[in-house]
Amino acid sequence: MDNAKICKLKHDTLHEIKHLIIKMKSCICWILLSCGVGLFVGAYSTAFAAVLKKSNAFRDSHPWILFLLPAAGLIIVFLYRICKVYKDRGTNLVIGSINAGSEVPGTMSVLIFISTILTHLCGGSAGREGAALQMGGSLGNVIARRLHMGERSAKILIMCGMSAAFAAVFGTPMAAAIFSMEVISVGIIHYSALVPCVFASLVASRFAVEMGINPEAFEIIGIPAFNIIGSIKIFLLALCCAAISTLFVEALHSTGKLYGKFIKNPYIKVVVGGIIIIALTLIAGNRDYNGAGVGLIERAIHEGEVRPWDFLMKMLFTAITLQAGFKGGEIVPSFCIGACFGCFFGELSGISPSFCAAIGMAAVFCGVTNCPITTLLISFELFGFEGIPYFMIAIAISYLLSGYKGLYSDQIIVYSKYRPRFINRHVGDDSEDDLVDDY
Repeated sequence: MDNAKICKLKHDTLHEIKHLIIKMKSCICWILLSCGVGLFVGAYSTAFAAVLKKSNAFRDSHPWILFLLPAAGLIIVFLYRICKVYKDRGTNLVIGSINAGSEVPGTMSVLIFISTILTHLCGGSAGREGAALQMGGSLGNVIARRLHMGERSAKILIMCGMSAAFAAVFGTPMAAAIFSMEVISVGIIHYSALVPCVFASLVASRFAVEMGINPEAFEIIGIPAFNIIGSIKIFLLALCCAAISTLFVEALHSTGKLYGKFIKNPYIKVVVGGIIIIALTLIAGNRDYNGAGVGLIERAIHEGEVRPWDFLMKMLFTAITLQAGFKGGEIVPSFCIGACFGCFFGELSGISPSFCAAIGMAAVFCGVTNCPITTLLISFELFGFEGIPYFMIAIAISYLLSGYKGLYSDQIIVYSKYRPRFINRHVGDDSEDDLVDDY
């Protein structure tokens, strides 16, 4: 080998070593930073989960507290007004901050913490993961500003915070790591945030477990063997769940429009919403639809028994609660709606109601969030790996047939669900041109 080739080989080798060192340095920095975010956000979210658990226990043992729901609503509106948050966009604010570079106020983490606790304590119908996403995104943004990070790195840190909070509150680190990357832009995943989100979610989840916040897990009864008849029935269930996910989204939006049309004052609106929830609870004769709906989910999966109208009632309670101005999230209610309908479908179709409840949970969640990969991972973590072919069918069909509807209006559909092309439209834009065939 002549000297020129030897010199070139040495140059190329040094160049590769230099690049490897740079990549290792970047990797180590992000791992250390994301572990710090996971620890900080995980601790905050663990405290939130612990207080929420005690609040729900107090509500269950003191039914009279339901009648304080309008007063809790007034406190929530007052807190947001004194913090100069006049139009709360919820999780959309966090998604918008990543897509458009807008700021997530640091006060949001405190506001959503207090207001979600008040909502659950007094019997409003809301979830907790949506609140966790807002807390995590807000805290991630605060850390990024403190470290004077650039806009692009700040976006990754916001996603880190979202993953950490989701993992701590719900105990599904795999799904949490991917969800914050997948929910931002449908059709593409922000893989640049993969390492930070993975480490943040693992650290936060582990911290929560060590502090006594046990991850969710459900044991399915009667998982059927994979066959054609079962596949057809699950296909039909997924089709129904896609329609239900669209109905749930429309119920939320329509209820918000009705409130806006007839009640302009936010204080009056939240009081009216609270009174309606109290009246509906008394009419229902039970407290199953108050809170997140975990009790209904457990009954559907563990006992395989629900009332045929349970999914509609949970949908109604959640829409009235959240659109009135109470705070929380829509994710666990969507699980509850899916579980109740799935269980009912199982009773009618002859498949295990418990198994169909689990399928319904996954399918409705996928339909309202447009996140199939996250849904598949959360199915692994909640239900195990048995019956996965059916979950894959349900998730795929629900993702496709739910169209471009979704919980988060700031979510961008980057890549078409129906055709191999980029479309770049916001959720809610169901234009027919994307469905026209040009073969």
